[in-house]
Amino acid sequence: MTSAFAPSEQSLVASPQELPAVDVAIVGAGIVGLSLACALRNSGLAIALIEAIPYARENTKGQAYALHQVSRRFFEGIGVWDKLMPHVQPFELVQLSDGEYPLQVYFHPEDLGTEAVGYVGEHAVIAETLQGILQSARNVIFYCPWRVVTNEVKGDRAELTLISADPAQPKVAHLGARLVVAADGGRSPLRQQMGIESKGWKYRQSCVVATLNVAHPQPVIAYERFWPTGPMGVLPLVGNRYRVVWTLPHEQAEAVAALDDRAFVAKLRPYLDPRMAEITAVGDRCIFPTQLMQVTSYVGDRFVVIGDAAHRCHPVGGQGLNLGLRDAWALAQEILTTPRERLGDRSSLMQFHRQRWWQNALTLGFTDLLNRLFSNAWWPLVAVRHCILWLLRTVSPLKRLVLRFMTGLLLPLPSDRQFSKAR
Repeated sequence: MTSAFAPSEQSLVASPQELPAVDVAIVGAGIVGLSLACALRNSGLAIALIEAIPYARENTKGQAYALHQVSRRFFEGIGVWDKLMPHVQPFELVQLSDGEYPLQVYFHPEDLGTEAVGYVGEHAVIAETLQGILQSARNVIFYCPWRVVTNEVKGDRAELTLISADPAQPKVAHLGARLVVAADGGRSPLRQQMGIESKGWKYRQSCVVATLNVAHPQPVIAYERFWPTGPMGVLPLVGNRYRVVWTLPHEQAEAVAALDDRAFVAKLRPYLDPRMAEITAVGDRCIFPTQLMQVTSYVGDRFVVIGDAAHRCHPVGGQGLNLGLRDAWALAQEILTTPRERLGDRSSLMQFHRQRWWQNALTLGFTDLLNRLFSNAWWPLVAVRHCILWLLRTVSPLKRLVLRFMTGLLLPLPSDRQFSKAR
């Protein structure tokens, strides 16, 4: 993306160059980093948004995400939802099933008291919407494509050393910030450099991700279908398409991902709703391993870690991006309610750490339990699963409680009253 307020190449020819100091430097301009910048765009604070991947390449990512109602509230609070809504697909029904077991559980909007259970948005659409909103934010400067190579705390400032992404003509610059936010993904070089440890494990599963075209209009249903090999999410997209996230043991996932389109559809069809007739695979398929991870601390000296850089979970239930957006919401509120002279102080950031660590730990633990409970064929656990499905279908208050937990509405939410107020 070319931004009207991004630094020109000419302004960074000198090497090294001192860039204007900022209040908050956000490293990583994926959806979580962009959302945090949008939340702070009316704050009067100076914000730097640093991204190593050119936007032309970043916006070609083919992912799609289930957006929970909490994420909608956050996007509404920062003035994004009205622009995003025409490009996302609401779904009013979630079907939960366990293999060939005939008993199915359905979640409806009335279980949440909302107009839809959730929404599905494609990565490029969400990212481009957020980028477009930031075009008019005078207090946000893009540095892209630039990579952070060091972060050193010096008194009341952190000093970032940046290097341009052009290996033929590398340029170096220094940027001072009161607070540095790492939103640079699951492998987060910045998190590792700052010495923040993570705990967790890898599953013996990978996810095959594919997009399907369906010839005839379908009911707008999101599916969570459990099989002994792992869960399968089937999400409706705009344009009579579906996004499939199929969890399989590593070897099976690699074999399935390598099939041609016709063979892939033939392999997939028995696992889908029989009403999905005349399906075709479109676009590239991708595969990624699954894991659970959470950092031991979300904060350091003038440093905060959020999104996938702070936690990773199994994709069951579509929690990943939603947890990152809740991080951005809570951190934005912490920043907006902290006096500028205390911005970045570790003591003032501990409330954010305490709130997000335990809330994320609950959700990570729940997704881990779901995957372990449903991804096997051991008959005692099969009986337990069937009992759980019966209870969810029979006891409406329990069903509503589980859905509210999975969509984040059961946990305390930050306020959004500060977003429209400038300092």
